Amino acid sequence: MATHAPRLLRPARRPAAHRRATRLDEHLPVDHRLSRVYRAGAGLMGLVLLAFGVLGLIDRIGFFDTGGDTVAGLSTNGALSVLSICAGLLLFIGMVLGGNFASTLNMVIGIAFVLSGFVNLALLDTGMNFLAFQIQNVLFSFVVGLLLMMFGMYGRVSGGLSHDNPYWRARHPEEVAREEQLARRRQVEEMPVVGPPSSGRRV
Repeated sequence: MATHAPRLLRPARRPAAHRRATRLDEHLPVDHRLSRVYRAGAGLMGLVLLAFGVLGLIDRIGFFDTGGDTVAGLSTNGALSVLSICAGLLLFIGMVLGGNFASTLNMVIGIAFVLSGFVNLALLDTGMNFLAFQIQNVLFSFVVGLLLMMFGMYGRVSGGLSHDNPYWRARHPEEVAREEQLARRRQVEEMPVVGPPSSGRRV
């Protein structure tokens, strides 16, 4: 009778749709470099916005006043001051929580600032300029938005992420498993071989 060799079963690849989303705090300590960057960006930008908003409220500018009152060279009113304080407090929350939350929050608020710059640029010379924007405010909005997006995307969306990056590892589970297998194999090969004790007699 012909015998059939047993077929080797290969482990099935997990489909990409079932890959679990990466959580920074599951892979790295809280004080990892990526988390520190996200915290620092949120804290720095939050402090700038909070200071701008508080100074606007201290000057008791009207809520929708468009009379050209300025704080630190930027036109403002009560509504813009309150919005700046709210954005600053949100960023401080991101600074405290860190991790993925801070990264995502930086990106979301950064995109909102860039969009706000475009919208208010179109409303500069209209009666709907309720936030009293001037061209310097538009430029400030663009700068803050781009900085927040840069802080939020750092180490997360670049095409040249290192292989110990948690986001790269989550996107390439097959390569991670292969690298770990090669590392274990090298460790086994580098282990010193201990031979049997010598049974020779001394003369």
